[in-house]
Amino acid sequence: MAITISGEIERVDAKSLTYAQFVERYMKPNTPVVLTGLTDTWQSCSDWVLNSEPSRPNLFFFSSNCSDSIVQVADCYEKEYSDQKRVEMSMGDFISNWIRNSDNESNLTNKSFHYLKDWHFVKEYPNYCAYKTPLFFKDDWLNLYLDTHPLHRDSDICQHQNEANCADYRFVYIGTKGTWTPLHADVFRSYSWSANVCGKKHWFFLSPSQSPLLSHRNGKSSVYSVYDDISEEQFPGFQKTVWLECIQEKGEVIFVPSGWYHQVHNLEDTISINHNWFNGYNLSWVWNLLVEDYKVAKEYIEDIRDICDDFESLCQRNLAANTGMNFYDFFIFVTRFALANLIELYHAQNSKITHHFVHNLTSIHDVLAKMKLEEAFNAHNLKNISFENQSAFSDISLIVLDKSFHELRKALVKTYEEISMKDRNFTEFEKSFCSSINCLDKDCDVIDLMLDFVSKINGPEGLINLIDRFLERSRICT
Repeated sequence: MAITISGEIERVDAKSLTYAQFVERYMKPNTPVVLTGLTDTWQSCSDWVLNSEPSRPNLFFFSSNCSDSIVQVADCYEKEYSDQKRVEMSMGDFISNWIRNSDNESNLTNKSFHYLKDWHFVKEYPNYCAYKTPLFFKDDWLNLYLDTHPLHRDSDICQHQNEANCADYRFVYIGTKGTWTPLHADVFRSYSWSANVCGKKHWFFLSPSQSPLLSHRNGKSSVYSVYDDISEEQFPGFQKTVWLECIQEKGEVIFVPSGWYHQVHNLEDTISINHNWFNGYNLSWVWNLLVEDYKVAKEYIEDIRDICDDFESLCQRNLAANTGMNFYDFFIFVTRFALANLIELYHAQNSKITHHFVHNLTSIHDVLAKMKLEEAFNAHNLKNISFENQSAFSDISLIVLDKSFHELRKALVKTYEEISMKDRNFTEFEKSFCSSINCLDKDCDVIDLMLDFVSKINGPEGLINLIDRFLERSRICT
């Protein structure tokens, strides 16, 4: 079925763009863009690429240095549920299969299309600096958090999780010409960025406002590929969709906003680096997805509510299994970032980075206002949540002394320092700025101030109260 293409994604020289401009033009309005000039100095762009035309992956680098790594590989022409079938194999075996397929180039019957996806390269090889995250994507709460915190606290959930799958959301993809990724919106409805180290890709984009048009008439499935023979009877809205497209060249980086469905085809042998991430600008997208998926999980088991001792906990376990995170995981995440931003705001008043903390806290506050209305956070269910979850968000005095929380705050303030230093707004970071990473000692009263406002955080309402009182104090002080 032919699709309607209305235009191409805008292409911008990143060197002409400040961080503030990127936020206003693309991040805040949730608009995709192709950025050039960001990968010129990356080590991966020399080590991982053969000097050929067109550029091709340097398989010898990976076979020499990463042969024993266990990677996930998708069979691009075998569907499994709503995705491609995946298997695990060693990197050495993946490369052997690649070379064998290259030898069968003319025999399409015996050729397979295996696509290495979601390789946690940074976690596995932390001492090799393949690339540096571009400044525009540095405000990455998801990966900052996972560098220091587990995503799940509840032991019932942790023991069923593959820890490698939630170690971080920084990935390497490697695929031959003809490999592809089916139509989808990204995990958690996060932002993503994707950089072509070598090769060329064809992208199709559909705006979030049109996503209902992809649904099956029963509402329980979605279009798998824009190239399928799509039944108008089964997918009655699909013919109304209007798409954007782009050809992504070597060295270019695509910003994929929240909720945009996209399908991607490798036009050449390709290596890409991809991050999923979210921050204060798209936090509401994450919460909205959790609410949608919670309703589905809850409806699926509603008939056993009356015979279930702890129905809400079962709903949350199912939500974590299906979506990768549940309400309590997300509340712990939000609590940690709220406390980190409050502490940094306390020390950064009247500095050039104050607005980052104020914006973050306002965004968190807006999500908490929705969160407190959910059944999971009523008094009864909050009393029944696990000790692991309860202790992770309730006791402020313990949280702020936690080494992992200290590392999170340190990474957060470093991020905004770097953004401010490089964003052309000013050239020298203010020497008067008192960073809490060096200031949480006996002479600092920020923790006492927090505890005066709220002794313990007993749920979203308590965290809202703490933010309100802190922001009110900041307005008085400034």
